[in-house]
Amino acid sequence: MEIRVTQAKTNRTRPKDSDLGFGQVFTDHMFVMDYSEDIGWHDPRIEPYADLSISPSAMVLHYGQAIFEGLKAYKTLDKKICLFRARNNFERMNRSAKGMCIPRFDIDFVMDALKQLIRLEEKWIPETIGTSLYIRPTIIATDPFLGVRASFTYKFYIILSSVGAYYAEGLNPVKIWVSKDHVRAAKGGVGEFKTAGNYAASLIASEKAKKEGYAQVLWLDALERKYIEEVGAMNIFFLIDDELVTPNLTGTILPGITRYSVISLAKNWGMNISERKISIDEVFKAHEDGKLKEVFGSGTAAVISPVGEIKYGDKVISIGDGTPGETAMKFYNALTDIQYGKAEDKENWIEIID
Repeated sequence: MEIRVTQAKTNRTRPKDSDLGFGQVFTDHMFVMDYSEDIGWHDPRIEPYADLSISPSAMVLHYGQAIFEGLKAYKTLDKKICLFRARNNFERMNRSAKGMCIPRFDIDFVMDALKQLIRLEEKWIPETIGTSLYIRPTIIATDPFLGVRASFTYKFYIILSSVGAYYAEGLNPVKIWVSKDHVRAAKGGVGEFKTAGNYAASLIASEKAKKEGYAQVLWLDALERKYIEEVGAMNIFFLIDDELVTPNLTGTILPGITRYSVISLAKNWGMNISERKISIDEVFKAHEDGKLKEVFGSGTAAVISPVGEIKYGDKVISIGDGTPGETAMKFYNALTDIQYGKAEDKENWIEIID
C-alpha cells in the first residue's frame, strides 16, 4: 500500500527541552489507516494532527475494544534517529490485538509508516539526554453498533509526543503504595494485553495512592492478594542479597519490553536473576532482615525508576538512602547509553532511521 501524505499548513515550534513534561506536547502530523472486513487494512495516510471523528455509537466507547503501545525514538550524539526495540512493541501489539479480537497488521508495513512519519517530524525529537520522542500506536473499534460483539471496522493511528522525564522526580526514588482492596487483573482475563480497560480499572487505586502522597500503585495477585505483580506504569525488580527478582509472567502481567531488556543485561553480566513468585511479605521480611538492597521499576516511559519507599497497609519501609541505588543506575546507564548511541548495541536492539 502506498502511504498518502498531506502536509500541515502551519508548523508549530517544539518547546525547549528543559520545558518538556510527559504526554502534553504533540507533533504536527499523525499516521492513520482503517480496517473493514471486506478490504482489510487500507487507506494508509500521514495527515495533520487533528481530532478524530467517530460515531457516538462507536463500539470502542461502549465496550472498550482498544489497544495501544508505547515506544520511543531518540536522537543519538551523532544526530542519528534511532528506535529502541520497536519491532518488539509491534509484536506485542499484535498479541494484544489477537487477545482483544482485533485484526492484526503487517509489522514491516507499520514500521515503514512509522519511519516515514518520524522523518517528517524530525524537528520534534529533543536532543538532551533523558528526552525523547514518545510514540503511541493505537487501534480502536469504530463500528456504530450497540451490541456486545467484536467490531467489524477499526482505526489504527500513531501520534508522536516530545517528552522529558515521566516522573517529576526524575531519577530520584519514587514512593509506591500497595493496593490491598483492589486488583488489576486475574488469570484468564486480559491483564497481559495493553488494552485501555486495564488502565481504567487501575484508576481508583491510583487516586487513593496519590492522596496519600504516593506516585504509583503496586498490584498484588487477584486470588491470594499476596503475590506481587507489577506497578501501574512499570514492571518491578527487587534486589535481595545477591538475587535480582522480578515476578514471573502468569498471564496477568504486561510483558514489558524494558523488563526483557533488564533481564537480558542481567544475564549477560552474570547476575543471579530470577523470574518467580515473590510475596509482599517476603519483601518486607527481607527489609526487616537487612537483605533488601534495592527496588526499581522498568518501563518505556521512565526506563528505570528507583523506588525509595513502599507502603503496605500501616507498614512503611524505606529502601536505600534517598538516592538511586547502584544496580538501578547501572541498568539505567546501560540502557540509555545504547539508546543515545553512547555505547555499542551488542543486542541489536537499535534500528536506525536513515
